[in-house]
Amino acid sequence: MLKIIGNLGVIVFTLGGYYANGGHIPVLWQPFEFIIIFGSACMAYLVANSKHVLKQTFTDIKLIYKPDKYTKKEYVELLSMLLTVFKTARTKGWLVMEQHIENPHESEMFKKFPSFHADHHAVTFLCDYLRLISLGAEKPYEVEALLDQEIDTEREERSHTSHAVQTMADGLPALGIVAAVLGVIHTMGSITEPPAVLGHLIGGALVGTFLGVFLSYGFVGPIASAIKGRNDAELKYLLCIKVCLLSFLQGAAPQVAIEFGRKILIHEVQPTFIEVEEAIQNLT
Repeated sequence: MLKIIGNLGVIVFTLGGYYANGGHIPVLWQPFEFIIIFGSACMAYLVANSKHVLKQTFTDIKLIYKPDKYTKKEYVELLSMLLTVFKTARTKGWLVMEQHIENPHESEMFKKFPSFHADHHAVTFLCDYLRLISLGAEKPYEVEALLDQEIDTEREERSHTSHAVQTMADGLPALGIVAAVLGVIHTMGSITEPPAVLGHLIGGALVGTFLGVFLSYGFVGPIASAIKGRNDAELKYLLCIKVCLLSFLQGAAPQVAIEFGRKILIHEVQPTFIEVEEAIQNLT
């Protein structure tokens, strides 16, 4: 909702300020300038990016207007789930855990934590490493190296969309200049026209420069930043799992292991120690 308000606010305050200063709104209506600038930018985007990035762009843009995927509630549930997994592995052994690892979507243990259970990517991520540990990969530095590589790959893949959209934003002002130059060329070809006509043509040409900068810094650039911010926040979920896993693998008690994971979270979503304790007590 805040992002929609922000988008509307950019339009209202820009056009409102222009109108309040005595500007004439109809002069800004230059659809062909918009077609030149935004149309060229979209075609350049098609050339510069793969089919996967193009599809992901639409998905990511829709997601930034939705509520955050991981809030404090989801992290409390995650830490509670990890504690349950670690306690089961330590007290009952990895043989008991095997049924949950191999069939996580049918696991009664994971079903107790609906947000995590519904997150296919996170479930796969956790179970893959639990499987490795159960098969004998007990050297923390080896598991950590693999975790880092996978998360780095995930970060690189997720950054493609935000980088591509930011590149588009960087190019829009230049395309605005292109549209303005074309407008000037059109004006020079009509130099014999009366001043009123020339004034309209010159105004239309200058709108091209305005539109390029306006679209870049008012819309496309902020969208790129919002996509990057959401992706970074979602990667934190995997980082929390990583830290808890490594702490447990290094011999920490289950309660201590999840505390390591809790401490790396940003304050906006970080539950307190008491909140995690209360959630754990409600499980028993």
